[in-house]
Amino acid sequence: MTNQLDVAIVGGGIVGLAQAWMASRQGAQVGLFERSSVAQGATVRNFGMIWPIGQPAGELYDVALKSRQFWLELNSAGALEVEQCGSIHLAHHEDELQVLDEFISKGTHEAELISAEEVCQRSKLANPQGLLGGMYSESELRVNPRVAANQIRLWLESQCHIDMHFNTQITSIEGHELQSSEGDSWHADKIIVCSGSDLQTLYPEEFDQSGLVLCKLQMLKTTAQSGSRESVVPHIASGLTLRHYSSFLDCPSLELVKERVSAESPLLDKYGIHVMASQFPSGEVILGDSHEYGADISPFDKAEIDALMLDELRKVIQLDDWSIREKWHGIYSKHKQLPIYEKQVNDAVSLFVGTGGAGMTMSFGLADRYWEQNS
Repeated sequence: MTNQLDVAIVGGGIVGLAQAWMASRQGAQVGLFERSSVAQGATVRNFGMIWPIGQPAGELYDVALKSRQFWLELNSAGALEVEQCGSIHLAHHEDELQVLDEFISKGTHEAELISAEEVCQRSKLANPQGLLGGMYSESELRVNPRVAANQIRLWLESQCHIDMHFNTQITSIEGHELQSSEGDSWHADKIIVCSGSDLQTLYPEEFDQSGLVLCKLQMLKTTAQSGSRESVVPHIASGLTLRHYSSFLDCPSLELVKERVSAESPLLDKYGIHVMASQFPSGEVILGDSHEYGADISPFDKAEIDALMLDELRKVIQLDDWSIREKWHGIYSKHKQLPIYEKQVNDAVSLFVGTGGAGMTMSFGLADRYWEQNS
């Protein structure tokens, strides 16, 4: 017997969950299919940062802020805990401070330049040695990435009555019919494939021509720091981060930062290293990260990358205990120009993949935009 659905979502990571939620808000009967028992990809292998400050002014920043509202809605509904922690970009070099000043002067983002003393007052993680100042933004949020997706899944299942089919591998889609590896089938008026870094199982030819590229990042987690955590601990980003996020691209002094880093530490460019830190209520601190693309990706993590990250982190943050409790890597798909790759394959199937490293930040807003345009 074939089961009937209005909308079928293939993929149970944050992108698929966002699509399922927004489709449900349209009144659709939704089914979500995930081959694993829980999300295991980039959705759980990140900082837990919702990071609007990294999005360029205009539509994408607006989408990020809209996504932020959805996270806060989940918090208010009791689906999961969301910390309104904000963020601080640190400046330990004059060129970094110049970029932050130029960014603030545009007036496109809700942020403010603060002194070195104010930075240290807001976060004991900041290394005061050589600190010139920083930029504070209150828009950033923190969730626990290890449990957030599963908590959202349970809430969507109980409150939005979405049919969750985990441990269900969809092996083929023909027209409006989905077939699982167990031989079960479903008919859906609309099918949205949110397959994360898996670009081979379904529609490999489409993905091969999409311009999507895979990216690998390495991350670390410390043991719990001594003493009680401050009530609210902002995310910390170093000046290296200015090279990574597109929101800073039109700051004239950014080239000075890039030139200095390239001359002083070319390996940071080679491995796409820009360091950040986020401390959780447990006292543990997630540290990272790096970026290797395409053919440079190996299943084996590089100790050299971990050492480089820790060396840079020690320059900008201070910890009571630098003991590393866990190491891991994640892989996500990314498009060079687009915030997400969207394609209508046929009258039934759409592809919705490739949020890059902004999946936690952008997924809800992007899915909301999708349904506004396609309802």
